[in-house]
Amino acid sequence: MPWLQLKIDSSRERAAAIEFALTRAGALSITLKDNADEPILEPALGETPLWRETQIIALFEADIETELVDQQLAPKLAPADHSRWEQLEDKDWSRAWMDDYHPIQCGQRLWVCPSWTQPPDPSAINLMLDPGLAFGTGTHPTTFLCLQWLDQLDCTHKSVLDYGCGSGILGIAALLLGAGSALGVDIDPQALLATLDNAKRNHLAPERFPVYLPPKAPTGHADIVLANILAGPLVELAEDITQRLKPGGSICLSGVLAIQAETVKDAYAQWIDFDPVATEQEWCRITGRKKS
Repeated sequence: MPWLQLKIDSSRERAAAIEFALTRAGALSITLKDNADEPILEPALGETPLWRETQIIALFEADIETELVDQQLAPKLAPADHSRWEQLEDKDWSRAWMDDYHPIQCGQRLWVCPSWTQPPDPSAINLMLDPGLAFGTGTHPTTFLCLQWLDQLDCTHKSVLDYGCGSGILGIAALLLGAGSALGVDIDPQALLATLDNAKRNHLAPERFPVYLPPKAPTGHADIVLANILAGPLVELAEDITQRLKPGGSICLSGVLAIQAETVKDAYAQWIDFDPVATEQEWCRITGRKKS
């Protein structure tokens, strides 16, 4: 059946009260989004910042009494707030997402292919992926840049640390490209599950790609370190991440806006000799080797 959604253009100050009123009125889900192109980058841990101009979107079943909802909501709205009802087409959203996700070539050898499709080039190195609830499909510039770098790197028999493994896409790519072992670390338990699932999907034995939450991760040294997270955590974790890299080993840092590249490089400069920074859209990739 179709659904109804109520969109409300409001402000940061009134968003919480409006959200509470919508919940009491029977909203099935509520989404808050930027309503003035004012991105919030890298909030602090546990912080949930909002935009000055916030749009609240509430989803209701189609038989909801919209006039009653409007009446319940009215005391929470300011004169400048604007609300409108829209009909939302009923569709299989997971199927729609799958239809829009296609195989991606990431360099000369490597393809990332949705697990429900046939690889375009069966003779290539094909990474079969279902990201689940974790980040990392290859479509975002940060992941794509990392995969391109791996495709050009000699991974043969190397040990790999995938720090912030998400879907496991980078560690799995390294293994398929010849790495001997990989280790995944992530703060999200869903990411660890997704990584294990995708490793199995690519016929990799569990012992070749064990995964850990950070407090339980082994503290060994890897030939290759991959960290596709965000600029803030990369800076905060610079010493910890570089300590896990062997002298002469290769490092790839991403999840970084181009305007943040120098800040990240400064945090790693005492340990790393850098390559030229690679950029894709407004994002960048920082690579180099650990000083002896």
